[in-house]
Amino acid sequence: MKHILANIQIGINENLFVKDPYSSELGKKIIHHSIVMIEKIGFEAFTFRKLGQTIDSPEASIYRYFENKNQLLAYLISWYWGWKEYQLVFETANITSAEKRLEKSIAIISNNMKEEITINEININKLHRIIICESSKSYLTKEVDKANKEGTYSNYKQFVSRIVEIIKEINPNYKYPNMLLSTIIEGAHLQVFFAEHLPRLTNIQKTEDYVSKFYIELALKAIKK
Repeated sequence: MKHILANIQIGINENLFVKDPYSSELGKKIIHHSIVMIEKIGFEAFTFRKLGQTIDSPEASIYRYFENKNQLLAYLISWYWGWKEYQLVFETANITSAEKRLEKSIAIISNNMKEEITINEININKLHRIIICESSKSYLTKEVDKANKEGTYSNYKQFVSRIVEIIKEINPNYKYPNMLLSTIIEGAHLQVFFAEHLPRLTNIQKTEDYVSKFYIELALKAIKK
């Protein structure tokens, strides 16, 4: 799979950048090193000045690609969900059972990313860590409605829509497919975070896939009730 996904192209809404970072080597460096830095020091401590020092480029040159660090974070999150959708389509293509496709989808959401994967200058493992710790900061903001109208969350919503269709296939009468799926996604990320930092808020198990097993059981019981 790593080889097959090595050169995929993810569509990103044009409102999420000033200049396409993949149009130049500098832009690619900005993407690569911003992921490394945000994963290491956190989004709050990350600045374009620090990024410029790391890539040996003037801070002003970064602003030619992104208006601010919030736009850059939104770009990275959008790219992640575009990649997740690609992964979802690829890994469920030959599964005929809707239930098995849903189980696979939840496993993809909850994957703890042990295998090192780099695609288009992006370290998927580090980006996954950013999603867990930082992604809610892209929509828990006063500007969320404006960002939504501009298509900031389109890749995320498209990913959700694909799995919602699987839920409807299992039970067309289930009333809360979108609510269930968004709860699973956000909850799975929180459970990973809790396990590392606030363990008394979760139930850590010996098996690595315990988070996906929990949400698969939760989802199937809810849908079939």
